[in-house]
Amino acid sequence: MFDQSQIQEFKEAFTIMDQNRDGFIDKEDLRDTFAALGRINVKNEELEAMVKEAPGPINFTVFLTMFGEKLKGTDPEETILHAFKVFDTEGKGFVKADLIKEKLMTQADRFSEEEVKQMFAAFPPDVCGNLDYRNLCYVITHGEEKD
Repeated sequence: MFDQSQIQEFKEAFTIMDQNRDGFIDKEDLRDTFAALGRINVKNEELEAMVKEAPGPINFTVFLTMFGEKLKGTDPEETILHAFKVFDTEGKGFVKADLIKEKLMTQADRFSEEEVKQMFAAFPPDVCGNLDYRNLCYVITHGEEKD
C-alpha cells in the first residue's frame, strides 16, 4: 500500500502524535498535538469522534491502516486539477482565493469558515489573492510540497 519512505514518514508523524510515548494515540495525545499546533480549546466530542474512527486502540499498525483507507478515497491528482481548472480561465495555475472560498462554503460538501481558514493557513494565497492550486493538488494527493 505504501513504499518504505512513506511508511517512515507516517512513523515519524505517529511518534510526534504519541505525546506520552506509550505506543498508542489516545484523546490526550490528540489534545496535546493540537495544543502543540496552537489549537488550545479542542472540544472533547471532537477528540472522541476522531478516536472512534479507529476499530480499537490506535497503535502504529491501526494508524497506518486508517491513513491507507483515507488516502484510498482521494481522487487522482488529475481529477482535482481539472476541478480547479474550471475557475482558471487563463490557464495560469492560479485561482482567486475569494472565489474558491465562496465555492467551498456554498457548494456540495460545504466547508465551514474554520475549515476554509485552516486550508488558507496551510496554503496561503499570494499578495494578489491568488491560490496556487497546482501545489495544493499535489499536496492533497502526494502529501508533501513540490520544491
